[in-house]
Amino acid sequence: YPWAYNLLVSWSFSAAKMKKYLGIAPQRSIPKLHKRTLRKWVSKNEAALQPNHPIKEVLFFIDEFTNFNDTPIGITAIQLLVKLGFKVVIVDHMESGRTYLSKGLLDEAKEIASGNVGTFHPIVSAERKLIGLEPSAILTFRDEYPDLLRGPEADKAKELAANVLTVEEFLAEEMQAGNITSDQFMPNAARIRLHGHCHQKALSSVIPTKQILSLPAGYEVLMIPSGCCGMAGSFGYEEKHYDISMKIGELVLFPAIREEADTTIIAAPGTSCRHQIMDGTGRVAKHPVEILYEALI
Repeated sequence: YPWAYNLLVSWSFSAAKMKKYLGIAPQRSIPKLHKRTLRKWVSKNEAALQPNHPIKEVLFFIDEFTNFNDTPIGITAIQLLVKLGFKVVIVDHMESGRTYLSKGLLDEAKEIASGNVGTFHPIVSAERKLIGLEPSAILTFRDEYPDLLRGPEADKAKELAANVLTVEEFLAEEMQAGNITSDQFMPNAARIRLHGHCHQKALSSVIPTKQILSLPAGYEVLMIPSGCCGMAGSFGYEEKHYDISMKIGELVLFPAIREEADTTIIAAPGTSCRHQIMDGTGRVAKHPVEILYEALI
């Protein structure tokens, strides 16, 4: 029950006990579960996935972080895609396997990779791409899956990877194709400071994120020249790594955010990055899809 879990992590006594048992730093806040999963929302709002005059279909990957913790961001992403004219297709699938990979549980990750390749290879194509919100999850299709699998499955994983994109990559492609234009957004002035996720920087690019955030006329998007935010998945949650995690954040990221006015929008595609920014600066960072959705006419 999400409400019971959230009550436990909110109550100082039980939260302290939980952190000690799990090896989480006492100073670190614990991610909360949303009251409903994204999959449950989708099952009750199937009509909301279909625009009146769809430009094309896109398959949406519900990663484990978006499903359980960041449900509102997932809902916003789907609503943004639909309002921009894309039919969102969601099928039953396994989680990404990112949490298993981060702890070296390769047998379990390989099983997940095999399942997801089997699910998506037959239905994903250049005309019907697979996209996701959390960089560390969706980019697993491009990085680890082809290496985990062998033989024909590895070949299928490589073919599938060619048509798997972050949501920002997809929106930037459609922007370049002329299917998304600045006219669809309100021409308001806004200053945005953008922190990219490490998986983006290594396996994709932060450029598509900057491109789509620049769609609304008057939006000034400035990159924060940061490396890793310091969270690095579960690394920054662990008590033994907390100090170094925060020191990494203090190198560039935290000072850059503290220098900004309260009116500046902080953007960060990664869920762990947003959590680190909150713990390190007290500022709420938004996923790029949230910023674009709020700017829609």
